[in-house]
Amino acid sequence: MEVLATCPMHSTWSYDGSWSLEELSARCEHRGTRVVMMTEHDCGFTAARLAQYREACAQASSEKILVVPGIEYSDADNRVHVLVWGAVPFLGEGLPTGEMLDRVRDVGGFAVLAHPSRREAWKAFDKSWVERLQGIEAWNRKYDGWAPSKTAPALLNVTGGIPFVGLDFHTDRQSFPLAMALEIEGSVSEEAVLECLRLRRCSPRAFGLPFNEGLVRGVLPALGLAEQGRRKIASIVKLARASTP
Repeated sequence: MEVLATCPMHSTWSYDGSWSLEELSARCEHRGTRVVMMTEHDCGFTAARLAQYREACAQASSEKILVVPGIEYSDADNRVHVLVWGAVPFLGEGLPTGEMLDRVRDVGGFAVLAHPSRREAWKAFDKSWVERLQGIEAWNRKYDGWAPSKTAPALLNVTGGIPFVGLDFHTDRQSFPLAMALEIEGSVSEEAVLECLRLRRCSPRAFGLPFNEGLVRGVLPALGLAEQGRRKIASIVKLARASTP
């Protein structure tokens, strides 16, 4: 059975989120999503808060939608971010990425390198991470905009990881037709989702179509031009607001 997952999502459990878990659950259900993959920022979390958060995700789930808890870990420089799902205890804030990945692997968690283009995080990539990362974000709506990452393809070639596409949802501005398609056998549960990811029975979707080389060559160049225009307009608006008394 193929189901769609929206990821990564931030709620008001993150310091910069604007939607509650319940609001996100209802929103994603309305848009045809079966699984919501959360990744709250590690800042401000503790072991006790993570336990409370996992319970809140369970409460926000229903027979129609599953809310999967997750944490987005960042290094001390706030440059390299990693999305982590699974039964992983809270690891702490500002950990070196390699150490954090070791601990995630030791407990059977699932790790995806987030938005490699943000702050040129791709330049900090260490080849020793290859065996501990299962995926790379190929398109992050918040940081890449209307076109996919230009730096992710090289990392995907090096790691052989799963290409992830996602919203990095904090506000409604990050809404976009990106999702992960999951092939799940049996009932939809957190364990089934993680098993699906580990077995690579998942694939990215953009505008409801498989995100593959054909789509990149045919449709996405036009989106790249649109993204350039969007950024120019955004810069003009920002300057205009700054100059308004």
